Amino acid sequence: KMAAPALRRRCGRAAGLWGGPLRALPPPLPLRRRAHHQQQQPRRARGTGGLLAAQCERGLFQEVFPAQSAEEQLPGLLEPGRSPLTAYCGFDPTADSLHVGHLLPVMGLLHFQRAGHNVIAVVGGATARLGDPSGRERAREAPSAERVREQARGLRAGLERLFGNHRELFWGAGGGRLGQAEVLDNAWWLGRQPLLDFLGGAGGRLRMGTLLSRQSCQARLRSPEGMSLAEFLYPALQAYDFLHLYRHHGCRVQLGGADQMGNIMSGYELVTKMTGTDVFGITVPLITSTTGDKLGKTAGNAVWLNRDKTSPFELYQFFVRQQDNVVEKYLKLFTFLPLEEIDHIMEMHAKEPEKWGPQKRLAAEVTKLVHGREGLESAKRCTKALYYSSVEALEAMSDQELQELFRQAPSAELMLEPGMNVLDLCRKANAILDGPSGYQKITDGGVSINGIRVTDPEAILILGQHILKNGVSLLRVGKKNYYIIKWLQL
Repeated sequence: KMAAPALRRRCGRAAGLWGGPLRALPPPLPLRRRAHHQQQQPRRARGTGGLLAAQCERGLFQEVFPAQSAEEQLPGLLEPGRSPLTAYCGFDPTADSLHVGHLLPVMGLLHFQRAGHNVIAVVGGATARLGDPSGRERAREAPSAERVREQARGLRAGLERLFGNHRELFWGAGGGRLGQAEVLDNAWWLGRQPLLDFLGGAGGRLRMGTLLSRQSCQARLRSPEGMSLAEFLYPALQAYDFLHLYRHHGCRVQLGGADQMGNIMSGYELVTKMTGTDVFGITVPLITSTTGDKLGKTAGNAVWLNRDKTSPFELYQFFVRQQDNVVEKYLKLFTFLPLEEIDHIMEMHAKEPEKWGPQKRLAAEVTKLVHGREGLESAKRCTKALYYSSVEALEAMSDQELQELFRQAPSAELMLEPGMNVLDLCRKANAILDGPSGYQKITDGGVSINGIRVTDPEAILILGQHILKNGVSLLRVGKKNYYIIKWLQL
């Protein structure tokens, strides 16, 4: 019988982190002592020792399951030169976009792919209709089938974009074999699975006691609302995904967030019982806010990866604003930079903290992965325009970038009339009050155009100064009130 405490083990022990044959492993060290231990072994380059060891060192892989067979088999199966393994991770479409909380499982898949293994991202077009009860105090509101299909299309497109950006921008020609990447939807097989066949097959192999013992199940059963049959069966359907992917794609590894261990255990149980093959689960850490809440849609603090929800500039600024106490950890988790380079970045930061070097590098690497090279350039243009009053950046910005940068800013389309002055502009844009108070606002220095303060209400508008080459003026009144002016028929 499966028992979580007996079968789960920290990856530092299960992955053969110290190199050499597994039977020669020294006693396991706690993860907090790993850095000190590695400093005592200067002959060994950081980031070596195989895929599992390298990612445990970065902090990306937390636990490997089940511990004993993982310790005996997995490092050997992942050795360079062996036939590639296939790993998968599931993403339920509870929205039409991924968010930053999804990035670490994606990074896990990408590291598998970079090591030459094949990866599958599974969008839960079927399981999303039930809702994962893990970590939830009450049931999700049941979405319509059409809404789930639409959101699943959005997630598939987002995942394909991440795989494509990684292949184009982060994998050099001399990098060796890049594994195959595929995006699937479990509605494609669960939607065709007859209920009685499922219950008589997979359902007959999963034990009620095991499912009931899961922490997420116990918490919900004790809650006033209880737990629906649909939610209770969610782990069984996710377990069937693992079985289907093993049978049709040879998949032997499932990745998931640290809160997914119960679902991973159900998949392991089903695949091993029905096929006799050893399969494995790997968890990655959960990213939380400064208040300790898991980043995501439910907590209301999601930083989205789709441009129409979170612009490249906003994503870039999210990472630029990270504090010193987490930025080194995030460089290891969210980038492909070698550990030695991260060490150097942090050493330079200690000498010149005012430059925010690690934060800027982190923001650039993540934005490029999510939005591509043009997305990164867009984020940098917006940053220069907003924080450095760069006229050149403003002139290079597209209408889309202006709208993204000033989402709450009202916009107006105006005709440039002969003799039109600063006061006329402010009044036509409804940026100041009529009468003496609006006039005084300008003379007191409370108005700027394109980042340049204006104090003469009677100053005539000049092309190239007040009106940029792209036919736009950015008007600011006070510290935070922006207005976008688009000039017609210049």
